[in-house]
Amino acid sequence: MYKRQITECFFDELAAQAGRDPLAARLQRLTEHPRHTGVLQLAAYKAGRSKPVPAGRARGIAVAEAFGSWTAQVAEVSIKDNRVHVHRITCAVDCGMIVNPDTIRAQMESAIVYGLTACLKGEITIAGGQVEQDNFDSYPLLGIDECPEIAVHIVESTQPPGGIGEPGVPPLAPAVANAVFALTGKPVRSLPIRL
Repeated sequence: MYKRQITECFFDELAAQAGRDPLAARLQRLTEHPRHTGVLQLAAYKAGRSKPVPAGRARGIAVAEAFGSWTAQVAEVSIKDNRVHVHRITCAVDCGMIVNPDTIRAQMESAIVYGLTACLKGEITIAGGQVEQDNFDSYPLLGIDECPEIAVHIVESTQPPGGIGEPGVPPLAPAVANAVFALTGKPVRSLPIRL
């Protein structure tokens, strides 16, 4: 997850320095990678990329390839009381031939919630040579009241099937971090995200 965050977040920083739209810059660099561009375009379209976000919100985008599947996510985020609030995650996945679309959606939704927990709450601290978090009372998970709206869109494909579940995790943190960067102008350099 961290390698993908570094790559995807640094890409947004470069795009900002060049005065470029992060999605357009990615698509230009990925012309020879149709499955990357396919999920990026679908996620952006389904997230309403051409429409403005509500005031005080921003969108971030990221793409990843893992376990023979391609995933792009768009995160719609706001900041209130110095905390990141994720309102919506739009996900596009190309996992090759589809056997059961309901399973694919369920796996991607759970990967998004898992990734969002790590992105916003997954801090591990050490004191006296020991990890302080030893159970869920000291390592909080994302609560149902904190879960964003999640929309999963599956690319129709005749390619061999890829993995599903894990591929939903890598683009989540960079998509959220890129939205935070778009809001604040300050790059996110570590997880969990702290403002």
